[in-house]
Amino acid sequence: MDSLLGLLRVRIIRGVNLAFRDARGSDPYVVLRLGRQKLKTSVKKKNTNPEWNEDLTLSVSEPLAPIKLQVFDKDTFSRDDEMGDADFEIQPFIQAVKMDLSNIPSGTIITTAKPSRQNCLAGESPIVWRDGRVTQDMVLRLRNVETGEVELQLTWVEIPGSPVF
Repeated sequence: MDSLLGLLRVRIIRGVNLAFRDARGSDPYVVLRLGRQKLKTSVKKKNTNPEWNEDLTLSVSEPLAPIKLQVFDKDTFSRDDEMGDADFEIQPFIQAVKMDLSNIPSGTIITTAKPSRQNCLAGESPIVWRDGRVTQDMVLRLRNVETGEVELQLTWVEIPGSPVF
């Protein structure tokens, strides 16, 4: 049986240089999947550099699975077009959450995820203790598409009464 660890707030900040899928641009939205959970952002009309600034909250359980991110172009009369995908591991982030960080100053970098052939990171992604919370900013390079990146931020949300690691 899966054991609930807590909630992961994923702020979808923006898309950068997303691919054109229609003559006048694209109407992109983001889908996040973790296990059987599926969450979507709003659609941004005719925009290949959309600003979402939307929070999507996922329940995180053991065992930890990667989160899959997909970008689609909303179409009215046909199936939505794929605009790329990425996935990212949350294990380093969860390891940081499990640490006792109570005596560490705000702004301290706990660890850094580095880009590699095994992940979709466009650059280094620091995991930071900020204002009493563990956060991670990341830029994901989309796969299976000619161009595009998605910027997001992870924040851990404690569940009152949940067991502490």
